This record gives sequence, C-alpha cells and structure tokens, in this order.
Amino acid sequence: MSVYPDNLHYTKDHEWIRVEGDTGTVGITHFAQEQLGDVVHVQLPRAGEKFDAHATFGEVESVKTFSELFTPVSGEIVAANDALADTPELVNSEPYGGGWMIKLKLGDPSEVDKLLSASEYEDYLESQKED
Repeated sequence: MSVYPDNLHYTKDHEWIRVEGDTGTVGITHFAQEQLGDVVHVQLPRAGEKFDAHATFGEVESVKTFSELFTPVSGEIVAANDALADTPELVNSEPYGGGWMIKLKLGDPSEVDKLLSASEYEDYLESQKED
C-alpha cells in the first residue's frame, strides 16, 4: 500500500482532505508528521468558524518545532478532533485515521479539483528532494 492513499486529495502544504458528500475531513500527510517528529500538542478551531482556502486553521507542535495548519479548501468547521487534546500522538501513528484534525462543510466543492492526487503529491515530494 502506498503511504499516500488514493482516495484523498493533497496540498503542497502537506495537508490531505477526504471528501464525503459536502463534507471534507482534513489532516496532515505522512510526510508532514515524519518531518515534525513526535507531536505533543495540536491547536484546532471550533465548530462554526469559517475559513478561506489555504487559510491557517491551527497549529501542531512537536518536540522539534511547530507548524501552522492550512485548509485545503474553503468551508465551515463542523467538527474538530477533540481526541488530539489528550492523544496528539495520533497524528504520528494514524495520520489518515484517528489523527484527522477537522471536518468542514465545503464552501466550494470545485476547489477540490485544484488539489493534488496521491501520485501528483508523490511527484511533488520527489521534485522537492531534487531542489
């Protein structure tokens, strides 16, 4: 199995989104969690907050550094993963499962079409190694 599931869309900021109907679940990629190291804290928005595409929606802090989190698409937060308050390490152990961060109601579903597929994201990561 690929490290980057085919049923997700990806950003060059290393976030992913899984779209189901008019809702998207967002998290960070395997690559991002690997670069961060052991995650110790995640700051997430509250339900009802609205964000434009590529806006900062929170922060993740690890033993090495901290990083801002960006929305892949515009929308309204319908849920944040409260489990990350007590078990932020889920971001490391389950980046595409229990380590999800937010669920949002899509503001413009067509924005998803502008994101990267799994193979495009892998190509992007390869191109960054060469630079």
